[in-house]
Order: sequence, then C-alpha cells, then structure tokens
Amino acid sequence: MLSLEEIAAQVRSGELDPAGLVEEALTKARDNAGLNAVVHLDETGARAAAGWHNRKGLLAGVPVLVKEIIEVEGLPYRCGSVAMDEVGTSDADVVRRLRAAGAIVIGLSHSHEFAYGCTGTSNRVGPCRNPYDPERMTGGSSSGAGAAVAAGIVPLAIGTDTAGSVRIPAALCGVVGFKPAYGTLPADGVFPLAQSLDHVGVLTATVADATYALAALTNSLPTAPSVTPPRLGVVTTREADAAVAEAWSACLARLQTAGARTAPVDLPENLTRTAIDLQGPEAVANHAGRSTDAYQPDVQLRLKEAAEIPAWRYVQARRDTETIRAQVKTLLDWYDAVVLPTVPLVAPLIAEVADLERSTAIRAQLMRNTRLGNLTGFPAISVPLPVRGLPVGLQVVARDNETAAATAGWIAGRLAAAEV
Repeated sequence: MLSLEEIAAQVRSGELDPAGLVEEALTKARDNAGLNAVVHLDETGARAAAGWHNRKGLLAGVPVLVKEIIEVEGLPYRCGSVAMDEVGTSDADVVRRLRAAGAIVIGLSHSHEFAYGCTGTSNRVGPCRNPYDPERMTGGSSSGAGAAVAAGIVPLAIGTDTAGSVRIPAALCGVVGFKPAYGTLPADGVFPLAQSLDHVGVLTATVADATYALAALTNSLPTAPSVTPPRLGVVTTREADAAVAEAWSACLARLQTAGARTAPVDLPENLTRTAIDLQGPEAVANHAGRSTDAYQPDVQLRLKEAAEIPAWRYVQARRDTETIRAQVKTLLDWYDAVVLPTVPLVAPLIAEVADLERSTAIRAQLMRNTRLGNLTGFPAISVPLPVRGLPVGLQVVARDNETAAATAGWIAGRLAAAEV
C-alpha cells in the first residue's frame, strides 16, 4: 500500500492518474456501503476535481473524506441529524487547506449526531459499523472516518475531536488518529460542540501518514520518528478489559526491551468532572434556539443533563482546567510522552448501546482515557497495537505536535519490528 507521500509524489511525476485514484475510492465506497461510513458520495464533484485540481501539492491526488459536521461548499450540511438539512455555502478552513494541498474530497463521512456522542450509533442514516465486525460499533464521533480508513476506502479522513472523537474510532477500528495541539487546524466552518475543547484531526493507516498529512495541512515539514528510545510516563490505575490489558502489557514489554525508559505516573483525579462541566454548558449554548425534539434520544439526554450543570461549576471548571494543564505540563516537561490505552475496551456490540442507561456506562468507559488531550490542549495520537482479535490502541500524549509525532513514530516502528 502506497503512503500519502508516495501517492502525491507519483501524481506529481505523472506516474499516477488522479482520476484512477478517485474511481478506485468511489468503487470501494460503494462496495462498503453497508458500513454506513460514507453518508454522501460526491461522484460528480470528485471526478471533476480529478481533472483540474492542483497536481503539485503535498497531497496531490489523495482521495479524502470529510466529517459531515465540517462544511463543504455545495455538499449537504446536516451534521448527521434529521433536524438539520442545509447545503454548505463555503469550505471550512481545513477543507480549503486540503484543496490547496491537492487532495480530492470524494464525500462526507458519518458522524454521531452533532458530534455529541462517542459511539457512532446515532445518525439520521443509522449506526456506523466496524469493518472488523459489522455488528460492533466504530466509536465516534468521527465514526465514518475511522471505518473508511480501516476499510481502505480512503487513505486519509478528516475528523473532529472534543473528548476523544478522532482517537476513539481510530482505536476501535485499528487505524491511527492524530489530534494535534489545540488550534493547530482551525475549527472555522466546523459545527461546534464545545469551543474550548474542539479540535480538528486526521485519521490514516499509519503514524507516518498522519504526520505527513498534518505537515501538508500546516505547511510544515513532517516529523521523523525519534532515533533514541523515549522516556515514557505510563499512566497507572486504569482498569481495562482482558483483551486490552493483554495487548497493553505485551506492548509495554516490547517497548522496554527496545530501550524505552518507563515510569508510572498519575493523572489529576478531577480531570473527567472538569471536562464534563466545561463541555456541557458550551454544548447547550451551541444548540440554544434550535428545536431538539427531532434529535436522537441519546443526544437529547446529553443536552438535558448538560443544561442542569450550574453556572458556578462551569466557571470552576475553567479555573480547574488551567491547574490541570499546568500539572500535566510538568509531567510532559520530564517525559517525552505520557502513554496509556486509548480506550480500555474493544469495540462493543451496537446492540449494547440501544438502552440509554447501558449506553451511558459505555460512553464513560470510551472517553475515560481520551479527555486528557482535549482538556489540556496537548496533542494526542492513537497508535494501533498488534493484536489477533479486535483492534486495540495505544495513546501518546506529548508537549507539542513534533514530540508527539516523533514518539509515536518510534513506538510504531518498534511494534512493527516485533511483528516481523
């Protein structure tokens, strides 16, 4: 499989025809329609773009899917909801960057309604399904992005991440999810969930591709993997199911054998509560004035619960966020990265979240390890672990994008070497 860099280089040299790349992606999207990963396929627009698009950019000819809460001119702008039926009037900032780099948008990927959910099961077209087992969820809210990259529909998908929404589907679908530092990719043109926490990120098959894609979208140079073993703070006291625990233990052993220096670290105890108290009121404000009667039941419940958070807790959360960020920064000044399982369980069955009470418990588990990156704004990358069964992800949190990419690249290299 060609990397993003190789695809773009061969398009620039004339070895690859963008039209052929587009047709291949469109065919794969149609063949995998049962996954519900793609909610709108822009065949006419993609074919037209293949004929006139920028063939000199760093993403020249690369087919890409954009999460449906991100505005794309001329395409449906529905955010996965029957309560919204608009057409994009302009491109979001990240879409403009994609086009400037030569990428070709072939359509829109599935999102949990208004990105207010981490399961990927609530959408106007139904749940998104995991390519490893269609009866299981993809995670969300960038559900279609994770499933589409895992199924090989596109080599690059753009997602958003407010509490783990790029990294959760990446982990459950066995791909890489890179949530860069806050503001690296502007959220202009993205339907907001909680502006203090919203990030735009990328999903790809490899760490190298994710690093390259981010560089292409920020006009910077890709970060090479570290050549020296990193210092890793390993987060303690985080329960995980048997499959995740087994993969995690094996991974740590391999990294330690390869020279990584590890030590146990603890995260602030009030991290989850602070993130909830910050996200909830902002989400309510973003939906003020909208009729929520047609929203999915779980999204209505989230908004109802969020509306009950008193103003003093929101104010306190803003203060606590600064304290937590300072505490985590102290850790990241000592370690190259903090690592922990991206999600402490493998992909649950879609049927398990049909009940709202059961869904609430699963949601808490899915986001338990990912809120850290959003609350602090530090970059976080989910890297697939070698497993025989359902996918498991390792999360790398670092002080800046370059350190995160370099450390994740080193880890991915050691894990790949261990498989040979």
